[in-house]
Amino acid sequence: MTKKQKNLLVRVLAAGALLLAGALFPSGKLPPLRAALFLAAYGIVGHDILRKAYRGILHRQVFDEHFLMSVATVGAMLLGEYAEGVAVMWFYQIGELFQSCAVDRSRRSISALMDIRPDYANVESDGALARVDPDDVAIGSVIVVQPGEKVPIDGVITEGVSTLNTAALTGESLPRDVRAGDEIVSGSVNLSGLLKVRTTKAFEESTASKILELVENAGERKARSEQFITKFARVYTPAVCGGALALAVLPPLVRMLFLSLPPLWGAWVYRALTFLVISCPCAIVVSVPLSFFGGIGGASRQGVLIKGSNFMETLANVKTVAFDKTGTITHGNFAVSGVHHGTMPDEQLLEYAALAESHSSHPISRSLRRACGKALALDRVAQVREISGHGVLACVDGREIAAGNRNLMHAQGVACTDCHEPGTVVHLAVDGAYAGHILIADEIKPDAKAAVAALREAGVRRTVMLTGDTQATADAVAAAVGIDEVHAGLLPADKVAFVERLLAQKGRKDVLAFVGDGVNDAPVLARADLGIAMGAIGSDAAIEAADVVLMDDDPRKIALAIRMAQRCMRIVYENIFFALAVKFLCLALGALGIANMWLAIFADVGVMVLCVLNAIRALSAKKL
Repeated sequence: MTKKQKNLLVRVLAAGALLLAGALFPSGKLPPLRAALFLAAYGIVGHDILRKAYRGILHRQVFDEHFLMSVATVGAMLLGEYAEGVAVMWFYQIGELFQSCAVDRSRRSISALMDIRPDYANVESDGALARVDPDDVAIGSVIVVQPGEKVPIDGVITEGVSTLNTAALTGESLPRDVRAGDEIVSGSVNLSGLLKVRTTKAFEESTASKILELVENAGERKARSEQFITKFARVYTPAVCGGALALAVLPPLVRMLFLSLPPLWGAWVYRALTFLVISCPCAIVVSVPLSFFGGIGGASRQGVLIKGSNFMETLANVKTVAFDKTGTITHGNFAVSGVHHGTMPDEQLLEYAALAESHSSHPISRSLRRACGKALALDRVAQVREISGHGVLACVDGREIAAGNRNLMHAQGVACTDCHEPGTVVHLAVDGAYAGHILIADEIKPDAKAAVAALREAGVRRTVMLTGDTQATADAVAAAVGIDEVHAGLLPADKVAFVERLLAQKGRKDVLAFVGDGVNDAPVLARADLGIAMGAIGSDAAIEAADVVLMDDDPRKIALAIRMAQRCMRIVYENIFFALAVKFLCLALGALGIANMWLAIFADVGVMVLCVLNAIRALSAKKL
């Protein structure tokens, strides 16, 4: 509990004791002492509400819950209903205490995320480590991350082996093993070995800073439900104040002037005050933003960053999901998946191909070198000539090697054998004779099929793949994971055009989400109803353009995010409908004189407490 909450709890307990003492005090004995007990209790729990109401009047913001509570309770006490007036204020403060504790629980989930912010970076200076502000570390600097410290800035490990805890970023508790050459992101915690890291980004552009910026700004983007409640409260509060005034004045005047009956001012004023207490919109005004706040906090604990309440509302209505392929459904890492029609041992064929491609930084070249699995002596390679769009010619161990696509083989006058499996094919010719081909494919993520199935369970009716890869490769990947439609060979502009077409085909209330990770996906992420970016390997441009960011690149988190958003929206609508139904019922009963001040207490504070407790459920989520 915070100091403010403890103070409020003490006030509630003290006022409760005085209220109980006044209620048990014999009503016929020492009336001034009994009244003094109630007034003391009222002063303890009500002084801050009265002060806020007074400030609201001074700032011309009269019609709020503090004004309603103050008028209703002071009026009740002036009519001699001390116990009821104090009870209204006492229960209201109990509701405020519940609300404060609920908000703190939501905030703690965000605060756990905020703990990823590093306070310093270690830089070697004159053989010793110096702690410096991460903002002062330039790109390309080498920093040292000791066991138990947070990684302050994104970078590449140059020296060391360790294990990282990435739970604050991804929601996953399983540690990640890293070594020299691996990329690591800020916010991770180094668990074991000492690491030296060459920074690749400035501190303000690093992952931890970006995440914190996204979460801190999430509250500025309000959902339509929140905007409705704000507008509703502006109209509703003056309306009920006018209704209460009319209820206090008009019926007595009608009785006195037209019916020649006693006006019964006290009874009708009591009804009006009851009407005011019932009318307080606290339950809706408090619980709806709290539900969204809890939903965003709960999602962040699962490694899903939702940039605002409006995107939470949009996410709940996703019916069509369009995917990029590379880095989203597949790992984006090319790997040798087979050697076919070889005229020599596979190991030797791979070695020739790797040596011929040894001077290239292309992903296919790197995959060949990895598949070779041995150190390559570059002095074995001579006369390397790269032919753009075709492949490489080189002399390896004195033999003429040609490694590339069909066009290269045709240009060399070599007949090649086609591959009937999807993927990128590297044909190889040795001394002018065809030696076989190597199939290189992008590996499908192991959870991709489960992710597509989970989307259908979450209510998604249509899945589409938009990719720049070949049709055969795209068809094979889509068939393996269960995607409905495939459109291949697309440039970035083509993807935008296809998204426009999908947007025109969907229902008016349905939402189209696009999932991508690369720079070329940024325009599509921005154009879709909802953009979802892969945060761990995604480009900065994609993360900036997206509305939702998955921090661990697990495609199953898309369905998890949709289910969490749907649950959050159910809680929001439950609170709105329940609060309004009870309010209007009790308002009618209060106007007819059936409801007394005690029922008014339930209609105001009781409903608020129930709605707040319901809103807390948005914080929880089942893990994958």
